[in-house]
This record gives sequence, structure tokens and C-alpha cells, in this order.
Amino acid sequence: MESLNVFTALRNIRAQAWALQSVSESSNASGGGSGWNQNSVEVQRFSLRSRAESGTENDPKLGPYSILLIEDNTADVGLVREALKEHKVQGELLVISDGACAIRFIEDLAAQTMDCPDLVILDLNLPKRSGREVLESIRNNPECQDTTIVVLSSSDAPEDKADASSLGAHHYIRKPSRLTEFLALGATFRQLLAASRNKGA
Repeated sequence: MESLNVFTALRNIRAQAWALQSVSESSNASGGGSGWNQNSVEVQRFSLRSRAESGTENDPKLGPYSILLIEDNTADVGLVREALKEHKVQGELLVISDGACAIRFIEDLAAQTMDCPDLVILDLNLPKRSGREVLESIRNNPECQDTTIVVLSSSDAPEDKADASSLGAHHYIRKPSRLTEFLALGATFRQLLAASRNKGA
């Protein structure tokens, strides 16, 4: 597992307006050909439309991708969304805000033998069920064996990194303390998505 811990002690990041947008902006209806059952209010679905200039929308390195973000902090969800858009990642972002719902979602994928998302971004500190339990559930799903998993956590504890690695996470990133650094994570996510696509080609 690669640890990308390059940040200093955490400070509160002031949430921008886009980080606190209403859930009404999302769609919970099934759609997009993913085959996922998104009728439940447990899953928020966002369309990622990049700020790409004309002519770059069809670049396969930019998408379309499917990304699952398991995170209960609304401001951090907004920051991840903005980071992906900032770096022109296109596709679909599914957001689940607690561990129990995430495990049910993964179990549904297994039951219906549907593909896992291209990338899972997972917080360790989740309500109801821990991120560790979610990670175990993902790795126990045969459909998700090759899915790239990034743990995005405020913790810098060595035991958390060791646990994440032993449970099958590919990367461990400590949540940045500065807005610019958080938005820069979009480049990392884009590289991981492109690498996963190349691996599956």
C-alpha cells in the first residue's frame, strides 16, 4: 500500500458554497446504464461534469468513470466532488454516508453480480459500521477484487495505516489541511482511475 501522507497538522477548512449544496441536487433514481440500484435514499448520485475545454470531453483518460465515495462529512464530500471536477474527471459519483449502508450496497453488488466502481474512496471513521468493516466487505466481494481502494482519513496513526493495508487498501491519504491541497487530490484520483483502466485493458 502506498501512503500519501504529505500533510501537516489538520486545520479546519472553511467549507465553500459548493461543499454544502443540498442533496436535492443529486439524483437517487436508477440510471446511466451502471445497473446499480440507486432507488434508495441511502445512495446519492452525482454526475461529474468537468470544466474541460471543448474537444477534451472524449479523452478516455478523463472518463467516464464510476466512483464510490463513502464519507459522512458533508464538507469533505463537497471537496472531493470539486477536486474531481477541478481535474476534469468525468462520470458518476455515488456517495454513501454511513458504514452500514455501504456494506448493504456492496452486498447488493455481489448478489446481483454487478461490477464494482472503478474507484472507492473510503473514510475509516464512519457511523454505524466502521470503515474497516466496509473495507473487509469490499474485499470479500469477488466482483471487487481488482477495484482500487483509497482510504482518505484524518488519522495519521500508524495502526490505521497498517490496518488499511492488511485489509486490502491500495493507498492511504491523510485528509489535507488546506483547500488547495485537498483540491489537488483530484489529480491523484485521476491517475489511479487511468491506471485501473489500463490494467483492465
